[in-house]
Amino acid sequence: MTDLVSLHSAEASIVIEHDGIRGPVWRHLGARVDPGALPALAETRGPATFALDDDILLPLVPPAGLGWFGPAPVALRSPAGEPVVYAPQSFEVTGDAERILIVSRDPVARLVHRLEIVLLEGGAFQFAASLGNEGAQPVEVGHLASAQFPLSAQSREIISWRGRHNAELAECREAMPQQRWERVTRRGISGHGGAPGLYVLGDGAGWDRGLAIAVQLAWSGDGSLAIEHGDEGYWTLSAAATLAPGEGFLHPGARLQAPPAILAISSAGRNGAMAQQHTAVRAMVDWPGGTMRPRPVHLNSWEACYFAHDAERILRLARAAAAVGAERFVLDDGWFAGRRHDRAGLGDWVADPATYPEGLAPLAEAVRAMGMEFGLWVEPEMVNPDSDLYRAHPDWALAAQGRPSPTARHQLVLDLRREEVRDHLFAQLDAILSAAPIAYLKWDHNRDHAPSGGAAQTRATYSLLERLRRAHPGLEIEGCAGGGGRSDAGLAPHVHRFWTSDTIDAVSRTAMQRGFVAFLPPEMMGSHVGASPSHATGRSQSMAFRAAIACMGHFGIELDPEALGSDERAELARWVAFYKHWRHLLHGGALHLGEGADGIVWQAQGTPSRKLLFAIRTGPPQDRRPQPLRLPFAAGQRGWGVTLLEQAEQARHGLPRAPLFERMARQPVTFTGSWLAEAGLPLPSQKAESVAIFLLEAQE
Repeated sequence: MTDLVSLHSAEASIVIEHDGIRGPVWRHLGARVDPGALPALAETRGPATFALDDDILLPLVPPAGLGWFGPAPVALRSPAGEPVVYAPQSFEVTGDAERILIVSRDPVARLVHRLEIVLLEGGAFQFAASLGNEGAQPVEVGHLASAQFPLSAQSREIISWRGRHNAELAECREAMPQQRWERVTRRGISGHGGAPGLYVLGDGAGWDRGLAIAVQLAWSGDGSLAIEHGDEGYWTLSAAATLAPGEGFLHPGARLQAPPAILAISSAGRNGAMAQQHTAVRAMVDWPGGTMRPRPVHLNSWEACYFAHDAERILRLARAAAAVGAERFVLDDGWFAGRRHDRAGLGDWVADPATYPEGLAPLAEAVRAMGMEFGLWVEPEMVNPDSDLYRAHPDWALAAQGRPSPTARHQLVLDLRREEVRDHLFAQLDAILSAAPIAYLKWDHNRDHAPSGGAAQTRATYSLLERLRRAHPGLEIEGCAGGGGRSDAGLAPHVHRFWTSDTIDAVSRTAMQRGFVAFLPPEMMGSHVGASPSHATGRSQSMAFRAAIACMGHFGIELDPEALGSDERAELARWVAFYKHWRHLLHGGALHLGEGADGIVWQAQGTPSRKLLFAIRTGPPQDRRPQPLRLPFAAGQRGWGVTLLEQAEQARHGLPRAPLFERMARQPVTFTGSWLAEAGLPLPSQKAESVAIFLLEAQE
């Protein structure tokens, strides 16, 4: 009988055969199957021309250099620089309904590889790999994959994301490669392409149907995702953090742990795989008190005044924030000593005595008296050469020996690998948080690493964040890196929100936010109402359109309400109230994305029986009338009452709305679930830069 070990979710299966000669080999990774009494894999494979006499099959840990010509999950060399072959010969395979553990030992290299695959709540699988040295000699690990597995020959398309500052999360769709495809980051952070992840779609897969596989490396530093086609006819996918020379050095008895990888497999298309990723990430987040509270509306001071502020200016801004309904006020850059521009002060984390002679406590208390929490911007991982910290400790910045270190935004990166640097930063941040009622930190990171601190720098950042959270368990933290340069599951256990992009233009944000939620849940997505014209793009948009797009994530404000006219200020307050009323549906539940005809994109958020639907048009329509919007998720209910809550756009001009939508704005209109799923929801006419928002409530 074939020795099989399997993990099964509601939608997917991982099946591994323990071959008595070759060790554990892949039998299936894909849609759920019942393996039954399978013949052994070796029995299914006939001889091939120009091949080794001993068939390698599809091993979990291939013997690179001894007949495996695909990618190597483990790459090694001796201290003298000579290659070391890792070819395990003994194996322990154990498993139950929630976990598989494969321990592979190489008695020649005296190394042991451990791969644990765990079924997570929500249906995703987590891969965790490590390599230990059981020998008497050291060895250097150049590469250790977090996950490596085969993809079916039915795979058809790769979806990934690229980006830069102010232009994050551009979706890329490519056919499966005939040789090798790779996404690599080398900037010291996961990058403006978003989370280090990708989707692979099978034949006919789309938003709601077909096989979709989504992989996310839970890592905030340099890494690679690769898909390689071999002459066996299938693809191999691998995900790994990058190891800098020397940092994978394994002394006898030491073990190197790779960051985990999250694998989602769904037969319900991209939305099914996205739901699994969201559930996995939500389980990682360490909310103060143990559970997520309603995500508060906050106003961030940056685009309202940049560096041009004093204590009275900030108090006026805080009063304006409270007047429109904000629940948290965040003081951004410019509050600390020497900081009147971006060329000085980073590293000197004390309140500017000229602006705040009594420290931040009086301001924080005043904000609290207005009914808001007080938050603060910091950038602890950075230092300006023009700072007291750098003058005292120039050796604390990342540097290549004997070479000048390039600055970016007039700053250098602190070497967090050094314990004394982490201790100093913790002491400064702890003092700030202990001296004033600060509930929130916006933790920024405004440059790439050059030179690099390697994976150790990333782990040191995690360590500092973890230490700070232990000391201040009620603190919430926002992760920011020049906008969306470090938004990933690796940082998710340490933060509660990510800043999606420094671009707040609502047209740009529409695509960016859809890329963000491919891997991370919407309640962690910072989405603000910015000024018009947009500071990043120069485009002007209505308040209603800007606010409707911001409602899809964690709503905030990035402008000065005092600078608005009275009508526009009242409109902003109305949308703040709208978000507060509906955030219980917007956060923590299911999210569905889709596309309609003639440029419409949509998303629905909420519970199985109650959802908000956003139908978004960014450009002008090409058709005379809109076509109905198919909503596949609606098929799960017999009927739905549909109410048109908002049509967010510039004041309507021209033809009036059709009678249905006037009625739908007053009371629910009933449609069967099958009608909405297959025939579609009628839509009102929408001009460019508009959002129609509906409430869908299930009916028996």
